[in-house]
Amino acid sequence: MHIHILGICGTFMAGIALLAKQQGHQVTGCDTNVYPPMSTQLETQGITCYSGYKETHLKPLPDQIIIGNALSRGNPMVEFILNHKLPYISGPQWLAEQILRKHWVIAVSGTHGKTTTSSMTAWILEYAGLSPSFLIGGVPENFGISARLSDRRHFVIEADEYDTAFFDKRSKFIHYSPNTLIINNLEFDHADIFPNLAAIQQQFHHLVRIIPNQGLIIHNPQSSIHQVLEKGCWTATQTFNDEQSDWQTKLLAKDASQFEVFYQGQLKGKVSWTLIGQHNVDNALAAIAASHHVGVKISLACEALKHFRSVKRRLELRGTVNKIKVYDDFAHHPTAIQATLQALRQQVGVAKIIAVLEPRSNTMRMGVHQHELVEALSLANEVCLYQPPNLDWSLQSIVSQLKNAQLFFDTTHLIEHLIQSTYSGDHILIMSNGDFENIHQRLLEQLNA
Repeated sequence: MHIHILGICGTFMAGIALLAKQQGHQVTGCDTNVYPPMSTQLETQGITCYSGYKETHLKPLPDQIIIGNALSRGNPMVEFILNHKLPYISGPQWLAEQILRKHWVIAVSGTHGKTTTSSMTAWILEYAGLSPSFLIGGVPENFGISARLSDRRHFVIEADEYDTAFFDKRSKFIHYSPNTLIINNLEFDHADIFPNLAAIQQQFHHLVRIIPNQGLIIHNPQSSIHQVLEKGCWTATQTFNDEQSDWQTKLLAKDASQFEVFYQGQLKGKVSWTLIGQHNVDNALAAIAASHHVGVKISLACEALKHFRSVKRRLELRGTVNKIKVYDDFAHHPTAIQATLQALRQQVGVAKIIAVLEPRSNTMRMGVHQHELVEALSLANEVCLYQPPNLDWSLQSIVSQLKNAQLFFDTTHLIEHLIQSTYSGDHILIMSNGDFENIHQRLLEQLNA
């Protein structure tokens, strides 16, 4: 079967493409935002990706068209498909019908940490010999690929609350029918889709309603999640991340590179790994709990995490020049920005940290979280803010509230500033959920020069 995917370079849709390819289908696709790591991954797997949305990309006509949620009415290919009554389906529905119904689904949801926690869970199962299938919104370093289909029982999926498609406004995770569900945390995000936190909570309530009573919900005991479960819950639950939780940790290193794991008050294992930050410890605890639910011993899960290699673009060290370190991080929400900076600060101590931020997500572009950004960025010694052309508000309001903060309107001047103001031993943390005009590589090349 020939499947064509619209919006193929999105993290989720790229994963769909890989799974379809592994099923033996001929897969092609198109997109406007083509950049690594997804574009590179598709090319490596022999999947043809066309630039732009042109009717000619559908000739010869494919057997099935999968439409990503980035596509909307008015898009020329969408209109062509509707006018000619071509068969189409959303990515989540295709995934549910063609793959997930045959598996025990472990879904990882929440505002933050989904990609990392999904990657940890998949790796723990892999280390335990369970060879899981997975679809993750990033590229886990342990696997080198964002999606894989195996003939084994378990499927680990990053469960996003974003809407399914222009013709299906339910959250994507409603299609997944999980057996084991992680809810890492819950905050307001996706302001282009949801008017408030209550609207997001309602979608999570719909998700909770379809978890079987033989399943398990593993959740952070924060109030916003409790409010969801109070609407109705028919499944056993376990908690992590506070003193009364079923799952707890004790840090053995300030930067969280070592910690002990406790289950129901009993010490069960110890983790020594390369990751840092309390947020990653929380992610690990959720992954251990989910793995334990499907039969993996806690001590073995802890052992697996010692060999976990994180995910691309999650505080990823892109290079070091003259002892100046350049990091790439996907942080796109004040909470994630603050957690990343805290983790880096705990690791580097008093060394200089320069935070470089492009507010690129829909929520950030709308200015919804602008008041929280000041506190989130305060741990950096210097802040460089990039004002993209499509931002709905001025970052000058943030600059005026921070010490040692500057505003830039093009990446060339921003790179020039970084070249002139950084010295041996400094740490440059670049944060964006887009390609940021390849600023990381350009900066490293000029530092080398």
